[in-house]
Amino acid sequence: MKKYISLITLSLLFTAIIVTSCDVNKANKQEEKSINKDQAGMMHKMQHVKDNRIPLNVSAQMAQHQLMNMRNHLKSVQSILEFLSEGKYEEASKVASANLGLTKEMQMMCSAFGNEEFEKLGLEFHKSADRMSEVFKSKDINKSLEALSTTLNYCVDCHAKFKQ
Repeated sequence: MKKYISLITLSLLFTAIIVTSCDVNKANKQEEKSINKDQAGMMHKMQHVKDNRIPLNVSAQMAQHQLMNMRNHLKSVQSILEFLSEGKYEEASKVASANLGLTKEMQMMCSAFGNEEFEKLGLEFHKSADRMSEVFKSKDINKSLEALSTTLNYCVDCHAKFKQ
């Protein structure tokens, strides 16, 4: 069980890093004021690393809305992990379905970016969350963690390929 908790913790940490990278330049400028010179130098070097991800070219308002959605998704994953660790599979299933599943709103959001590949990844993410919701009902922790990993892989793939 410790192995699963460590794996889950690492997955969440990685996902959090990816989600927050959407706004890294603003955060870096604010944080540089409060950190020591060594850390500031390292952050400065990171800003000059070439980012080969595909820009989505969305308005500031749309980017902010999408960032809010991704942060809500991350909070939902955290809730799911808490429920799974407590053996509350039905609750985890409800969160997965309601907050991560494919709704009409999420379908419209994924298609609003004007990028077919982004839309496909987004839709597959939400569909995998619906499948994950069903797996949770089996009350099998191994299958549940595998389904969660599959869903999170869509997040990793998308953030590795696209940027706002």
